[in-house]
Amino acid sequence: MARPCSVCAHKRIADIDQALVAGETFRALSRQYGLSKDSLRRHKLEHLPKAMVEAQKAVDVAYGDNLLDYLGTLRHEAHEIKNKAEKKGNFTAALGGIRELVRIVELLAKMRGELQETPSVNLFVSAEWTNMQAIIVKALAPYPEAKRAVVQALEDHR
Repeated sequence: MARPCSVCAHKRIADIDQALVAGETFRALSRQYGLSKDSLRRHKLEHLPKAMVEAQKAVDVAYGDNLLDYLGTLRHEAHEIKNKAEKKGNFTAALGGIRELVRIVELLAKMRGELQETPSVNLFVSAEWTNMQAIIVKALAPYPEAKRAVVQALEDHR
């Protein structure tokens, strides 16, 4: 017969369950409640009430929704400021409002997973570009003035 769960038998099980759901470490809980890390781990895997885990997920979703709502409010306010600045002919302020709107919309899209970050590529350090430069310079060898002009343009562009 299996031993009873020491965590389930603990007088402060509700506090322990909440701390486990919140992500508190087994080490910290072990010290605080006098339980072994293994018993806490087993309890979390086998006995932690599913409702508590689901409740924490709901809290996390609500927090995300609140952030999205807040960004929506900021977007509306930035739009209002931009419109007022345009009506007054203050195009510098209007452009500032547009810049803020772009930042807000970009952040909203990232939070919703609608915008993926694309890694930047520096062509000037890639092996392909270095090889292409060598081919171009070699092809221009019979034309020294053209070669100098191309090399200078490439250097200026870096």
